[in-house]
Amino acid sequence: MINRAALLLKYKEPAIAWINEVDPMHGGPGLTPEEVNSDRTVYLIADHAADTPETLEKWIKANLDVLFESELEGWYTDPAVWPNNRTYALFKTWFEVECHTVLLDTLGGLIVDDDE
Repeated sequence: MINRAALLLKYKEPAIAWINEVDPMHGGPGLTPEEVNSDRTVYLIADHAADTPETLEKWIKANLDVLFESELEGWYTDPAVWPNNRTYALFKTWFEVECHTVLLDTLGGLIVDDDE
């Protein structure tokens, strides 16, 4: 096991509606919840941040801007189309949080950041 927890965000209907509304190529039915949530980003966080629902909520609030911007940029790189008032209340409306605290490294080798 590694000393991390995995945090995943599942898009809810209001976020999916925003994705479909902002899409300049929109003209059809738009993306479905299944399509939007088929391949999600996994955020590795400190395992102690996920000890309780309260510590997880505190971590999310402290990292709200990073999480929100990462998810929005994954859909649209132009911040001009992002919601201006990215609050914790909006975050909870847009995302369901999943957190997993048991992570097993089946390779056992060095973990390398591809961006470095």
